[in-house]
Amino acid sequence: MSLIFTAGAAFLAVSLHRVQVERFSALSHDQLRQSVRRVQVPGPRGNIYDRNGGLLAGNRPSYCIAYYVEELRRRGRWQNTIDAVDADIDRLAKALGIPRVITKKDVTRHVMQSLPMPLLAWRDVEHETLARWAEAVEPFPGVDVYVQPERYYPQGALAAHVLGYVGRDRPQPLPGQKIHFYLPEMIGKGGVEGRYNADLTGVSGGQLIRVDARGYKHAVWEGDAAVPGQDIHLTLDINIQAALEQVLRGWRGAGVVIDPRNGEVLAMASSPAYDPNDFVPILPSGVWKRLNEDKAVPLFNRAVQGWYAPGSTFKPVTAMAALLSGKFNPEDEYVCDGAFVLGTMRLRCWNTYGHGSINLRKAIEQSCNSYFCNLAHTIGYDSIYETARLLGFGEPCGIDLPGESGGLLPTAAWKERRLRDRWRPGDTCQIAIGQGLLITTPLQMAVVTSVFANGGRLYRPHIARLAQPHLVREMGWPPQAVAVVRDGMRDVAELGTGRRVRVRGLTVAAKTGTAEVDTGGTRRKNTWVTAFAPFGDPSAAVAIMVENGESGGLTVAPMVREVLVSIFGEEPAASEEAGEPLFAPDAEVRGD
Repeated sequence: MSLIFTAGAAFLAVSLHRVQVERFSALSHDQLRQSVRRVQVPGPRGNIYDRNGGLLAGNRPSYCIAYYVEELRRRGRWQNTIDAVDADIDRLAKALGIPRVITKKDVTRHVMQSLPMPLLAWRDVEHETLARWAEAVEPFPGVDVYVQPERYYPQGALAAHVLGYVGRDRPQPLPGQKIHFYLPEMIGKGGVEGRYNADLTGVSGGQLIRVDARGYKHAVWEGDAAVPGQDIHLTLDINIQAALEQVLRGWRGAGVVIDPRNGEVLAMASSPAYDPNDFVPILPSGVWKRLNEDKAVPLFNRAVQGWYAPGSTFKPVTAMAALLSGKFNPEDEYVCDGAFVLGTMRLRCWNTYGHGSINLRKAIEQSCNSYFCNLAHTIGYDSIYETARLLGFGEPCGIDLPGESGGLLPTAAWKERRLRDRWRPGDTCQIAIGQGLLITTPLQMAVVTSVFANGGRLYRPHIARLAQPHLVREMGWPPQAVAVVRDGMRDVAELGTGRRVRVRGLTVAAKTGTAEVDTGGTRRKNTWVTAFAPFGDPSAAVAIMVENGESGGLTVAPMVREVLVSIFGEEPAASEEAGEPLFAPDAEVRGD
């Protein structure tokens, strides 16, 4: 028995020496590895600026009241700790005079799934509440202020549809690393935030947390530092954007301003809009319900997604198609008697008494429906279709924003397939004046206007400076043909239906449009104006569309004027001192 006890003692001594001395380093490493948890920490999100360095989207500190559960742990079952934390939240809410936000179910989920992480009981707390917490008489162990970065939009609803908004989600996993916990990351939703999310998102860093056998935190080590995301500078100009949104306020509509020299979008607005700050830190269910149930659809970006008949703003395209067809002399005159008759179809001109004998330039100025219907019947739909197709109708412009619509440029085959009907001469006439089956977006009309402004170069529109100017197509239009259309558009602003776009000291070219549409048996008008300036060397092309307007010349032309003034300014008028009217009375501005 003595030998057996001696051998056993010797075996234990050797084993203890092996574990505590020889294998101490390896076993300590295993213990550390099994008790350490890796936390992924997202990098700060990049800022968004306008073309002049004005901040459109940035980050701010959000002060949260957090519970560190390990300091409130109770012996025995998990439920004991959960009950203790839950009761303490009620006690703190009463002391601070604020309503409780998280439920006991939230506390249970946190304890069972994310125990070492701080439990955020209140987010984005006001400074007055923080002051009450700091001055509280009774102690609240395990409670501290946790600072979390949040997105904010200092301009409020300005450019909301362009910028988009952010939500919280799990960050992209770090390659080659096992992550036990993570802090939620801001993820772009819609607009620039969504389109350039990969550039704006920083590179995640990490923390190491040491936990005991039950999962409670005991120590924290800082790991790799997070790297901020890339800042993005947009082509937008805050001042022009503000002017565009101001003129659209109270209307349902949209507008776009483009630099025709390179395709840069200077302003883009959709009305009504929303405030992306409402989505931070999380969107309340009541706000989401209100936005979704609003019949004006404020979340809908009408500038790039809205489908509208362009009305008479399409007539310059028809005019260019005729000039390119070789079947037409722009000096030939047509007699408008107030309507164009083709078989049983009678298509009225806005001027009931007719425009009399007019040529192409005068027809653009007066927006004569009869003239353009006759023109379309003369040259045929193929010429109009090809010119419109090359200008980008029927397909997205390719702007660097998500969800862009391509509109509709119909063909006989499309009509046969979708409507089970053959192509008729009346379809050609309707499309020639921008109605019928033709559908476009305000962005497309701004792009088309910029092509007429620069003499025939089609640029892909872009909103971020990261995207370089891209020339899609040289139209190859004869200069004399371009001059006829441009001169006609200048006459629209100076003599015709768009006189209310005039700006003192600035020569403007424009085209008005009014498209009648039927929605649920109710007739309404979508009113348009497209314009560019200065006429000799254009640096801005504008397209504004307003739903349920009176006419393009009356409703939208003054809006375009205000936007142009925000870009170019306006010379003072000597006639103002004499009390003379600057523009013709509204009754004299007729037509679309």
